[in-house]
Parts: sequence; C-alpha cells; structure tokens
Amino acid sequence: MGGFFGVVSSSDCVSELFYGTDYHSHLGTRRGGLAMCSRDGYIIRRIHDITNAQFRSKFDGVLNEFNGNCGIGVISDFEDQPLLVSSRLGNYAIVTVSKITNIEELARESFRGGCSHFSEMSHGELNPTEMIASLINRKETIAEGIGFAMDSIQGSCSILIMMDNKIIAARDKFGRTPVSIGKRDTDGAFAAAMETSAFPNLDFTFLRDLGPGEVVEFSVNHLVRLREPGPINQICSFFWVYFGYPSSNFEGINTECARYRNGAGIARNDDCSEIDSVGGIPDSGVAHAIGYANASGKPYQRALVKYTPTWPRSFMPQSQAARVLVAKMKLIPIEDQIRGKRLLFLDDSVVRGTQFKDITRRLYERGAKAVHLRSASPPIMFPCKFLNFSRSRSVLDLAARRAVETLEGRKVDDAETLREYTTPGTAQYNAMVEVVRKELGLTSLKYQTLDDLVGAIGLPREKICTFCYDGCDRACGGCREPVR
Repeated sequence: MGGFFGVVSSSDCVSELFYGTDYHSHLGTRRGGLAMCSRDGYIIRRIHDITNAQFRSKFDGVLNEFNGNCGIGVISDFEDQPLLVSSRLGNYAIVTVSKITNIEELARESFRGGCSHFSEMSHGELNPTEMIASLINRKETIAEGIGFAMDSIQGSCSILIMMDNKIIAARDKFGRTPVSIGKRDTDGAFAAAMETSAFPNLDFTFLRDLGPGEVVEFSVNHLVRLREPGPINQICSFFWVYFGYPSSNFEGINTECARYRNGAGIARNDDCSEIDSVGGIPDSGVAHAIGYANASGKPYQRALVKYTPTWPRSFMPQSQAARVLVAKMKLIPIEDQIRGKRLLFLDDSVVRGTQFKDITRRLYERGAKAVHLRSASPPIMFPCKFLNFSRSRSVLDLAARRAVETLEGRKVDDAETLREYTTPGTAQYNAMVEVVRKELGLTSLKYQTLDDLVGAIGLPREKICTFCYDGCDRACGGCREPVR
C-alpha cells in the first residue's frame, strides 16, 4: 500500500525524516525514497529498491548526503517516489499514497489536451504520483490543484508536497487513508504521518487528524488550513484489522485495542470448548488472538513464531510465488506446542487462502490433532477499488468469491445473489464458508461478522469503508453494483 512522513524544523531534521519514514516500513516493500530542501536551496533526493533489503539499511550509508530543515519520505509498494517537479506553480517534491483506477483514461485526456508524454514508468505502467502532479499543475494554486486532482481520479489519493521549506499535506477526498499532524513544542517543528507511531520517539505530540479532503500547509511554528474537509469519511477498516501498526491511532482509535475488542467479540459468539490453545498468525493476527484468549479463558500459546529480523509482510510482494515463499519462510513452527494439540488460530483475514492452506498442511505434518481458523474480518468478496491492498487480477483470486462460483456453477456478479453470500446465517453464506473450510483443510472455519467488526472499531458504520466485504461504496451515496 505505502506510507509517508514529512517534517519541518528550525534546525537540521535529517534524523527525524529518516526515522519517521522508517516507521512506515510495514506498509510497503518495493521502494523507499527521501527528499529534502538543502541549506543551499536545492532539493536532495534519493530512491532505493527495498524489495530484498530494509529501508534503513539502504539509506544508512547515504544520510550524510542530506542536510536541511524540511523533508518528505515515502515507503511505496509500487512506484518510484518522491518525484521532483518543475512547473508554473514552482519547483517541488511530491509523494503520494494513491490508487488511480482511471489512470489510462486520464492519460488519454492529457494527450488530447496537449500533454506530450509522461516520463515516470513503474513496471511498464504510468506512475500515479506523476499523474497526480500533472493534474495539480493545471490549476492556479497548489491547493486548488489538489482539489482538482482528487475530483478527477477514481480511487484514492493522499499527498505530501515540499516546496520552499514548507510542506503541504492533503488527505484523500473521502479519507480512505489517514494523515495525522504532530507538533514538537520545543522548537516549533511540525510533522505529517500516516502512522501516529512515528511521533512519540521523535518527541512529536499528536495534534490532530486531517479530515477527508482537507489540505494544510505547515512550516516552523506555522500551520494553516488551505482547504476545508469534506463531509464524507470512508477510512478503510483494514487499518484496524491489518494495515495499522499496534501503537498507531486512526480517527482517535488505537489499533491494538480495537483488535483486542475484535478478538473478544469473535470468542463471545464461538464455542471454543474443543480446543487446547489459541494462537495468532503473526503479526497482525496476534492482538486479535489475545483478545479471543482473554475472553474465552483458553491459553494463548505460540505454535507459530515469526522470524522477525528479515521477513516482511507476505501480501506485499506482487507475485504469488513470492507471497507463498515469504509466508512459509517467515513462520517457524514450535513442534512441542503443536503435536497432539487442538489448535485455534486468529488471522486478520482470509484473502486468497493459499497461505493458510500451506500452514494447515504443515501443522498436521507436525502432529496437530485439529486446526481451527477464525478470521478477524468478514469474507472478502470484492477486490478493493481504493487501496493497493491486493493487486488481484481476477475476483477468483479471492477464496470467498471462488467458493461462490463453485456453488453456483457460473460466474456471479449480480448484487442480489452476492448479498445472500455476504449475509451471515443464510444457507448460501454457510455453504460458502464450508467450501473455503474444505479448500484450506481446516477442522472448522468462522469469520467475524461485519456488525461486530464495526462495533470493535468503534466508529459509526457510515464512516468506515466496507466495500471489500459488502460491495457498498457509501461515498457515492449507497451501494453500487459489485465490481467484476
């Protein structure tokens, strides 16, 4: 998906930029980039491939090249960033966390309007950050251009722009991704981050979240709003289920605490008398499992441990082969906790199902007596249109959707049929869960309900995006037909 960090200080802030960006490393595994306004008045930029190395190790050796009191950094799972832009609005550096589903259409419109080329290509595709910059540059001011860009794209877009020792921060029009502002009172420094985890150890105090579509500008001891927030907030529920770091807050709600509540809610609706222990699939499944264990009275034990020094999150690499390899290599079984045991695991979600199918097989090979799985989220029925959570090529990449088409014996894309499969307790829903259970080789499988997930998060349902579960895009005033 990706994450960013920006900072302005009265003194050199290379360390703050470096560590603040590093605190977003769990959000992407492809590219890392930094840009700073140097004391000499020009922009220093470096971009590194972090596919097989940590962000920190790639930038440690080049930090001596940076100097200045204003910088932005990004962890990206797709495109090269930051980009340096020379335009009629001035020279600036830009980073985004974005997904533009209509990027080809926007490019064609640009060519018809006289644009001759786009120069930044990522894996043979247009760079979304360059497209956003080109849209911004059509208007008379940066703030007006950001609003135009957000209105033009389909998908989502949060932005940091650095120019003239100041930073402009903008949150996605419908708040799909978070942007928070922190302040350090000792020197008047300001910072913007997607993860509030970046603030405490750099001595920043959380100031506030940006509202959906809000644009602000900050420099030392100065914060001003350039664009008012919009009325519709649709932050992705997966920040509490999976994306967010445990110590981060989104919309004022802590990730770890929401996961405890979520796991406890699953336990309250589950018969767990036939299990010996509860475990979490590292990392994001752990807190859900602790919540479940505390509520159920069953012991929390680690039958699987993550080898943390090197292995990243497994959904990020784009090839299925890489995902399978990472999923296997990062989890090490503890055979004494497995042999002869009836095990129940909490995982954040069941997306493709491929990884847990392999986990189940490995657990049985090491003597597990039973393997139960509880998903901390409802069945994922629709590919996300708004974030690069999963670059699925087909709905049949999703385990739940494959099960539906197996049961129906045909391609299913009508809302009425799919509604029956997304409603817990219906015959269709129960049959779909059973197909997935058999495919994964599990003793039992249950999913969290959408109502209970929303309750665990603690925001009104209309303020949370649940599209991947129910196909509803509330930013457009209700439920649309499911995507194909």
